[in-house]
Parts: sequence; C-alpha cells; structure tokens
Amino acid sequence: MSQSTNPSGSLLTHFETLEDPRTAYLVEHPLLDIVALTICSVICGAETWEEIEAYGHSKLNWLKTFLRLPNGIPSHDTIARVFALLEPTQLQECFVSWVKSIAELSLGEVISIDGKSARHSYDTGAGKGAIHMVSAWASENQLVLGQVKVADKSNEITAIPKLLNILDISGCIVTIDAMGAQTEIAKQIIDQGADYVLSLKGNQGTLHDDVKQLFDWACKTDFNDINHEAYQTIDKGHGRIEVRRYWLLDKVEHLENAERWKGLKRVGMIESERRIDGRPPTTERRYYLTSLDGGIERFAYASRGHWGVENKLHWSLDVIFHEDDSRIRKGHAPENMTTIRKIALNLLAKESSKGSKKAKRLKAGWDNDFLVRVLLA
Repeated sequence: MSQSTNPSGSLLTHFETLEDPRTAYLVEHPLLDIVALTICSVICGAETWEEIEAYGHSKLNWLKTFLRLPNGIPSHDTIARVFALLEPTQLQECFVSWVKSIAELSLGEVISIDGKSARHSYDTGAGKGAIHMVSAWASENQLVLGQVKVADKSNEITAIPKLLNILDISGCIVTIDAMGAQTEIAKQIIDQGADYVLSLKGNQGTLHDDVKQLFDWACKTDFNDINHEAYQTIDKGHGRIEVRRYWLLDKVEHLENAERWKGLKRVGMIESERRIDGRPPTTERRYYLTSLDGGIERFAYASRGHWGVENKLHWSLDVIFHEDDSRIRKGHAPENMTTIRKIALNLLAKESSKGSKKAKRLKAGWDNDFLVRVLLA
C-alpha cells in the first residue's frame, strides 16, 4: 500500500532508522510491523504483551492492508523480546523526529519539564529499580515533545540538560520544578534562545529563603515604593473557589550570587487561596526565578501552563494508560513502552473530534476507520 493510503505511513517513516537488535537470519517478523502493531494496539487499549498479540489476531485482515506481516502476527514472547532488546535512545530519537514534524510551536509557548516514575517497572531479579522519565510537555499543543530516562543512581538534574539538547526551544518559555532550578540549566535555556520560569524550594541553599524574605518585606509595606507588577485570577467550579495572586519584583541585585543565574530578570511569587464548600480557606505561596521581562500575564500564563504536565500528561498516563500498573519490566521494554504510550497519547490528542481520550481509545478499538483518523491526525 502506498504511503498516501497507508494509515501509519507518515508516522513510520520516522522510525525507519531503527536498528533491529535481532540476528538477521532468525527474523520472521519485520521490526516496523512490530512497532506499528504495538502503537495501534496501545491506542486501542492494549496494555500487556498478550493483549497486543490478541489485538493483532483480531485485526489481522485490516492490519494486512498496510503492514507486511509475512508470517502473520508475532507471538507475545516475540514482541516482548524485541522491545526488551531495542535500543531506547534510538526509539527516542525517532519519536522526537516525528513530534517535530507534527508540532508547530508558537512564539512564547510554554514547555514544561517534569519527571515521573513508572512505579511497577522495577525488576528485582535484575537488581533494577523503577525507571524515572523526564518529559517535555507543550502546553498549547498538548503534546509530549520528548523524554529522557534518568540514569540509575542519578536524578533529574543530569537528565534535564540531555532533554533540552534534543529539543528546539527557541522563542519558548521553559518551566521546571525546583529540582531543575540550577544555574547551568538556566544558562542552557538562555543559550538555546528561550526564557525560563524556575520554581524554588529549599534545595537551592539560601536562595529560596532570600526570595521569600524579599517578598515578606514587600508584602509588609504593601509594595509601596517598590517596582513591581501584580495580577490576579479567580477560578470557580464544583463548590471550589481558587484565587491566584501573582507578583513580580525587579530587585534581583539584592540576591546572593544573582549574577550566576544567566538571564535572570525578576523574582516571582504566586499565592494560591483555596475555598472548598465553605471550609476555612487554605493558602500556599510559591517562589520563582524568571528571565521574563515583559508583562506579568506571561508569568501567570507560564506558571499555569506548567501545571498541565501533572494534570494532563501524568494524569493521562496513569488514569487512561495505567502506566503505574504496568508489569512490563524486562530489559529496555519499560523505557520503550513509555515512548509507545506517549506516541499513542500524542496521536489521540491530535485527533480533533470531541470526546475524552478514554472514549477515543475505545472507539479506535471498535472502528478501524476512526483508528485511521487517529493515525493520520
């Protein structure tokens, strides 16, 4: 079937560079067939190797219209072995290449970077803990742009620079939680032509306390004679009222070692006040470093965009794709399957019809024509 009529054609062209880890003369099932079968089945709800095989048998005639399948559907053992052996960095590179072809990042788009563990991906027998992936999420596009695995006995600080290196972030706003608020990461973001909004906690020495004290002093004086910007949003729904107040101050020169933070223009504070069903309100304050220098609305937009990585990406992976429940553990399979899930998630997000991603997964499993729409989205 030609690529113009092949529902997986434009997607799979980005995966043609994958090197088959199997011994050539023993190969019965083409690698791209296995990858395409897995993507289709995961879109439609498959979560285990056995379910991927079962999906293949139930859709064999349809799959044969665009896949080679010279020896039919591979067994679940074959599928598991291939993904355990497949080099994950190659699959990641193919994924990023594909995403760049479908995502049009606008000037000022928020790219949120955050980590998530696949809780049951540990392999006790092999002495391996659960894998931890750091992902980049485009808030406007609602797409995963890329991901990098945190190395064993390491943390997100070492993974974030690697992730930034594979992304085109020029003109965007990069938001990162406190773990990633590091001077070298801030420098890399600026050097790659982007701005940053970095959350602060107690892991930056005295920096968090310095910024907190600066805002405490400003609040006591009601910001009189202090160059600042302020902004407020109110969200209501389901018996809940949340008021978010945003402030930006220019007084970064008073911070210790401020010069080490390349591009630093301002410090920010967000105060969230929540009222739920008449109960006493709760208030939380968070503090930030930012290179943004124009309009507090951009700071508010960026910080709200960052919450999408938790509320939309991580929530979807756990609730819709049940990633935390997955018992896939052998070799490189856990890392490779996080990539497959994110391919499926991106495809479902790009499909423009109304309905939840869960409903779209069900519909794709029932209706081959709808699955084609998802694959071509």
